[in-house]
Order: sequence, then C-alpha cells, then structure tokens
Amino acid sequence: MTPIGLFYGTNTDYTRLVVDQIVEEFEMVAPDLLTIHNIAEMPLKKMLDYDHLIIGCPTWNVGQLQEDWDVVYDQLNDLDLSGKKIAIFGLGDQYDYPDNFCDAIGILGRKFREQGAELVGFTSTDGYEFSYSLGVEDGRFMGLALDEMNESERTPERVIDWIWQLVDEFDLVQYLEPVVA
Repeated sequence: MTPIGLFYGTNTDYTRLVVDQIVEEFEMVAPDLLTIHNIAEMPLKKMLDYDHLIIGCPTWNVGQLQEDWDVVYDQLNDLDLSGKKIAIFGLGDQYDYPDNFCDAIGILGRKFREQGAELVGFTSTDGYEFSYSLGVEDGRFMGLALDEMNESERTPERVIDWIWQLVDEFDLVQYLEPVVA
C-alpha cells in the first residue's frame, strides 16, 4: 500500500489540475507515494487505509463545499481519524469572493480535527488579497490556498513549496529519491 491517500472533489476540473501538479511533484521528489481518489467515486471509509491524507476541495459559490464533499460531509462523523495526519488544499477566488476565500479548507479541516486527525500543511496568508476565510486559523491557512482564477501562474511554486513541507511534516525522508551527483 502507498503511504498517502489523496482524496479530492471537483466540479470544473480545476482541482483535478492541481491534483495532477501535486502528483507530478511528488513523483519527482518521492515516487509512488500517492494513491488518488475522486471522492465522488470512492467510499469515505477508504481514508482509513492511509496514515497520511491529502484532501482537495474548492470553495464553491459563497463559502460552500464542492458538491461531492457536501454530499459526504455528514458521513465524516462515522470515521475515527485518530492517528491520521491530514493536509488540505483548497481553491477559491480571492477577488470575487474575498469574504469566504478558501472557506472549504476550514470547513473540512475542523471536521477532520473533530474526528481525531492532526492537521498539517498550514501555509502563510502573505501574498493573498482577501478579507476573511474560514480556512484561516491563528493567522495562517489551515492548508494550501490556491486561486486558479486569478493567480494560476503562482500555483506551481506554491505546490512545490507545500510538497516539500509535507515531506517533512509527514516524515517521508526515507522515501526521497537519491540525488545523483
């Protein structure tokens, strides 16, 4: 079994494009670590197969979960996620929705924490322009916030930085590809 399960939901495929970037970066850094699951096609209990989870969810409309996550949200109450480390990435639009930019990160993050998970992968709010987000805790995003509508050119660097952060926070050093001199 691979050590990390990546579960995502998408309506517009923007989240899937970020999933592809995450997979590509992980394959260069530490290959064969990820198993990808579209939450619309996979029972939530599959999350229990992994010690480390990456969760992808865009904020939809005005501070709402993407529809596939919304459908399964209450089912999260049935999962004991104790001992799991979870990193969340979310997509949002900081200019058209500045009052709920990447709220899904916080909505899911708090739910996962209620179920016993440890959240990792917090990132800085520096460089973003928004007024409020449920995805912010103690001045930091509770995961990786991305704005594919307005700043898609910044996504690759943000993803790379986040992957290296997760290598550390998931303690994946033993899986790193050796550097050939």
